Amino acid sequence: MKVLLAASPDRPATASILDEVRRVVAQHAEIVAEIQADSAALSENLVFDRMVAVGGDGTLIAQVRRILDRGVPLVGVNSGRLGFLAEFDPVSLEAQAESIFGPNPLVRQRMVMDVMVKRKDRTVVFHGVAVNDAVVSAGFPFRMIELRLEFSGNVGPDVAGDGIIIASPVGSTAYSVSAGGPIVHPDVEALIVTPVCPHSLGFRPIVVPSHLDIAVHVERANDGTTLMLDGQTNIRLAAGDMIQVGRHQSMARLVGNPDVTYWQQLLSKMRWAAPPTYRDRGA
Repeated sequence: MKVLLAASPDRPATASILDEVRRVVAQHAEIVAEIQADSAALSENLVFDRMVAVGGDGTLIAQVRRILDRGVPLVGVNSGRLGFLAEFDPVSLEAQAESIFGPNPLVRQRMVMDVMVKRKDRTVVFHGVAVNDAVVSAGFPFRMIELRLEFSGNVGPDVAGDGIIIASPVGSTAYSVSAGGPIVHPDVEALIVTPVCPHSLGFRPIVVPSHLDIAVHVERANDGTTLMLDGQTNIRLAAGDMIQVGRHQSMARLVGNPDVTYWQQLLSKMRWAAPPTYRDRGA
């Protein structure tokens, strides 16, 4: 078993557990290389059976994009603040190591999004991948922008406001849920469209099947209007541009912890439906 280890050792939280992660992995597999989590594209000559990413959710998302087309399972070891996607810490990594680095680990397949930006003349100026979300943000000087939506060629609503979020089910618990969008189980293959501060009393988030292509036409923009992918990639937009979002042909493959369920993550980390603090029930 050959393992590629990705981490940012300059971050104190990651550095504090990195030696322990190396020790656990080395007992069950060969570490063929260790790379910076934010470094450039991987060499095509680098062969590995698993990638182990040590960091927060942002680190894990970045590594998903890097190895998406390789079909290699990704193991997330959390050293971030939340760690909603990374299901392991050093203790659980060691407890599950025989399965993780064996021939048949538990792999959770997750849908990601294919994103394309075209200029007014329909020249493609960007083509990439989003794991959590593709967000059109109004930007400086923060006046309302105007967008027009289409769903596989069918006319959708016009949107005036601060922008729009198109999220995957994995990303439904990120920016989208903060903007009032629904929580969607990651096994559901769908796209979630959530407006950001719409100038409308009737625009509600909508969940659509993943086989639809969503087109966002920029009708009016600010100087700073931007498309952001997973909060990590930014593309400046102008009036006349079109963003096309759809289901990517490849699936993310995340090695799961059999002792952790999605419902446990929602309850413990997202505090789903947490009640008020009642005096007769303690703190």
